[in-house]
Order: sequence, then C-alpha cells, then structure tokens
Amino acid sequence: MGRTMKTIDTRPALRITGLHKSFIPGRFALQDINIVIQPGEMVALIGASGSGKSTLLRHVSGFVPADSGRIELFGRVAQCDGQVAHNIRQLRAEIGFVFQQFNLVGRLNVLTNVLTGLLYRVPLWRSLPSQFSAAERKSALTELAAVGILEQAYQRASELSGGQQQRAALARTLVQKARIVLADEPIASLDPESSRKVMEILAQMNRDRGLTVLVSLHQIDVALRYCLRTVALHHGRVVYDGPSRNLDAAALRRIYGSAAEELLAPVPELAARPLTEHRPMVAHAAA
Repeated sequence: MGRTMKTIDTRPALRITGLHKSFIPGRFALQDINIVIQPGEMVALIGASGSGKSTLLRHVSGFVPADSGRIELFGRVAQCDGQVAHNIRQLRAEIGFVFQQFNLVGRLNVLTNVLTGLLYRVPLWRSLPSQFSAAERKSALTELAAVGILEQAYQRASELSGGQQQRAALARTLVQKARIVLADEPIASLDPESSRKVMEILAQMNRDRGLTVLVSLHQIDVALRYCLRTVALHHGRVVYDGPSRNLDAAALRRIYGSAAEELLAPVPELAARPLTEHRPMVAHAAA
C-alpha cells in the first residue's frame, strides 16, 4: 500500500487587503492596510502611541468591523467590507488574543482562567468551571508548567504579579490550541525581567510549536531581539514592512521624527543582554 502524502497548508496565516477604518468622519484610524503573514512567522508590530496597532489587532480578531477591506485567517474570511463573518466564533478558536491588561477574572483561580481558553471550542453548556473534564484540566496544568507558574494554579488570579498573570494568559492560548497569537502590548505594564520572560515564552511558542505570532511593541530593541520581521505603523498607515535589522535609529527618525524617541527607549533588562536569535519556524520577508 502506498504511503499517504501529507497535505501542507500553504495559505497565509493572515492576509489583510485594503483595510480602512475611520471612527471620526474625515480622520482615518487605519488607511489602506495590506499585510501578509505566513504560518510560523513571529512579526513585530511597532508604532508610537496612537499609530493604530491595537485597532488593527482588534480588526483581525473580529472585535471591530472595518469600513472597507478584507481580512483572511488561514484562507477563511474573517471580515469583508464592514461585515464580520457569521462564523467568527469558530474563527476565534484559531486566535489567541493576549491583552496588555491580561484580561483574567481576578476572583477565579489561575487554572479556571486558563481553562476559559476552551470556551470557543466547547458547547456553551460546558462553559461552567465544573464542566471541564479531567483531561482538559490536566492539559491546563501542563501548559501552566510550560510557562513556569504551575505552583500558582490554585491561587486567585488577582494574587499574582503582573508577569505571572501575563504568563497565565499565554497558557490560556496554549490550552485553546490557537494557531495564531495576537499580543497587544503584552509587556507594556511589566517590569523588565517579567518583560523578558514573557517575550521568551512567546518566542518559544513560535519556535517549538510553530505558532504564528503578531506582537505589538513600543520598543524597537525588543523587536530586534525576538522578531526577524517588523511592520511599522504611523498615523494608521504601514510605513515599513521588512527585516527588523534595517530599522536602526536613523531609519526610525526619518519615519517618525521626534516620536521615534519613544520607540528607541531601551528596556533596561533587555539592553543589558546580548542579542538572542529566536529563529521562527518560517522566516519570510514581507510578502
């Protein structure tokens, strides 16, 4: 009997075409966004405050409808010309969203918070904490160990440090079995050492599990250490899409003017460390 050939999915993990969004008439939050990210890439999304990074990530996840344009996830339409796909709940099962403020329920223990990553994949009647199976709980404990906070599994989420809460949020995306992780300023409110740990975990998720990662960042030195490719936004437009190494101080000042200093501010703990190469599963240049 001949061997069955495994089909390789060559569709982009994310394709954004002609995306526009205006919250105020005449003022664009996003203007003609065109981005293609391949499966297994880890891409930094940078920009000064108000550049549109968070707005763009919320469009990808279907939280916000665009005025025009199209977003596809692994070849499936998430939204098109202002209409979010009717099966967006199913598509969100593929998306792990990591928020700056963690988005955990403080009164629930860490294990239960991590198990909520399954809610897009299980029937609604099983969404109560008591309805998670033993196998699902074991999986959640395994992922808590993977991010280094297994000992905190039965603590209330509100009792954890900011860095621990963010690691719990990352464990939630692993339990969810997301294929793409959208991380919206995941280290913005963390101390330097916690920032390093969170970025290391994101890089490991990309490298070892092949997850596609799009992470918005405020500092270019973090992008340089963890992402081979950077997409830069300015006033809602893509002003650069290419190798991170080409975004030196001079290039950023040409793009952003005085606002570049915000992006050039070093993260102390990272600045003291040598550059670490985090090779993603696929390292494509901008499509």
